[in-house]
Amino acid sequence: MDSDVQTPKLIRVVGAAIVRDGTVLCGQRGHGKSLAGYWEFPGGKIEAGETPRQALQREIEEELLCEVNVDSPVCTSRYTYDFGMVELTTFLCHLVSGEPTLTEHEQIAWVEPSQMPTLNWAPVDHEAVERISHMVFTHKKEKCE
Repeated sequence: MDSDVQTPKLIRVVGAAIVRDGTVLCGQRGHGKSLAGYWEFPGGKIEAGETPRQALQREIEEELLCEVNVDSPVCTSRYTYDFGMVELTTFLCHLVSGEPTLTEHEQIAWVEPSQMPTLNWAPVDHEAVERISHMVFTHKKEKCE
């Protein structure tokens, strides 16, 4: 075994699977960013002194200009890219106020969970996508006359 092999830098990030009316918000990474064109859950790096939940609330406010309630964790996944090892914790979230606004992503879309695997996801997101794609979220009930 080669003792010169370095352990990749660990990058701890959080992602928000924001649920609304039975769909989940998905974002496509913008051009000029690493992993451009791949789909992901909005979020970002955990800063020093932040809990994962605090980091996610801050990132969503900065990135989507809205506020979410961070609910239960879906999973924590790791993937080694050429720039380091990403450890992603994905949480189910619910909108509290505002409407997600496109600021950093190429596009955002509300997607039915069962359709999520059809998108070209960043590798670290695959486990969360697989788990969420089997979940059923209730739609708001519409009034029938």
